[in-house]
Amino acid sequence: MELIETSTVDEVVSKVSDKIGVCCASIYNVSREYKQNHTFSKPNTNQNRQTIIKSIDDADKHAIRRKVHEYFFRNEIPTIDKVLTEINEDVLLPSFERSTFLKVLKHLNFVWKKRGRNNLLLDREEIVLWRREYLTKIKYYRKQQRTIYYIDETWVNAGHTTPKVWADESVTSSRRAFLDGLSTGLTNPSGKGKRLIICHIGNENGFVPEGLWCFESKKTGDYYEEMNGESFERWFSKVLPHLEDNAVIVMDNAPHHSRRLEKIPTTSIKKVEIQNWLRSKNISFEDSMLRVQLLKIIRERKLESQKYIVDEMAAGQNKVILRLPPYHYELNPIELIWADVKNFAAQHNTTFKFLYLKVLLDEALKRVTAEKWEKCVRHVISEVETKMWKLDNIIEAQIEPLIIQIGEDDTTDEEANSSS
Repeated sequence: MELIETSTVDEVVSKVSDKIGVCCASIYNVSREYKQNHTFSKPNTNQNRQTIIKSIDDADKHAIRRKVHEYFFRNEIPTIDKVLTEINEDVLLPSFERSTFLKVLKHLNFVWKKRGRNNLLLDREEIVLWRREYLTKIKYYRKQQRTIYYIDETWVNAGHTTPKVWADESVTSSRRAFLDGLSTGLTNPSGKGKRLIICHIGNENGFVPEGLWCFESKKTGDYYEEMNGESFERWFSKVLPHLEDNAVIVMDNAPHHSRRLEKIPTTSIKKVEIQNWLRSKNISFEDSMLRVQLLKIIRERKLESQKYIVDEMAAGQNKVILRLPPYHYELNPIELIWADVKNFAAQHNTTFKFLYLKVLLDEALKRVTAEKWEKCVRHVISEVETKMWKLDNIIEAQIEPLIIQIGEDDTTDEEANSSS
């Protein structure tokens, strides 16, 4: 009652927003709906889950995936409840309901497999294969003493700041603070603000000169929406001449990194278009063949036609692209660099203005030395890659064939519930 008697409606809404982690606008909307209808609308659970999954950015997906793998490294079973508790207690990660978290795990390519009498979460077999092939290739390239560069993108919001600060909880209102000659604490950003998208490339010698590419985001979703293939390829073409001959370029498999040199027919196109494509490739087929038969021929020839534009650009200058397995960002040393850059911005961001953010970013990037880069590369080689080699060997020795996939049907949740 004291809160209502001594606070304005705006102050009450602000306090509720801080406590439950919902924006003020949503609280006002719920209050307005109740006043008009004297009831609350029931949310569409499935739609909400899909919206939540789409709203998770790649950095958070990587962090969630790493949480699960930390259990593997300790040879400990990562049950749903244990992992979910860790994630929900981490202030830097979004919180989930249990049912939504199961969908997130499926989205991240985890499956439910049997290990003796215990169940645990594992990567899909194709992800394990991709990871092992990546580790084999990068070891081979290092043995050849080829220079390896690492590319990645990230973003920083104008409202980016540290999630926790010291606070004086004895100050309960603005009026009390004024009378006592105190403050109400640090000013928080009103929202995330504009977003600056950043792309760069470097290795143990530091960032590549003239390699920085940054621009203001115009959308609120995943930043991959704005880094289309054409714009990335223009930047890549300017960077390539600055790289050493016979170099290896490590990047993830984001859509803008993987635009095909030519479009391959999909299941959505007409039969006549499939036939025309096959003729253009001098691939023989019979006119009497069904559409499904023609698509089978395409699938069999797909690998031969699966060339990417950036791969061909690199090959034209005697360089090669090496793609990371999906959601294996810990294999890219530049992720550790980004963590330092974003932490510097968070610690020094006092205005929450976009123009000042650009100044902070420039200063943060200048502080990244070749010694820092070398330390990050060494950590990935000696710690992350070594652990992944051991992890895959341990899993293969103990795992029985796939039983069921997370989220495949309603029984999956029941299986997961019984094993937690």
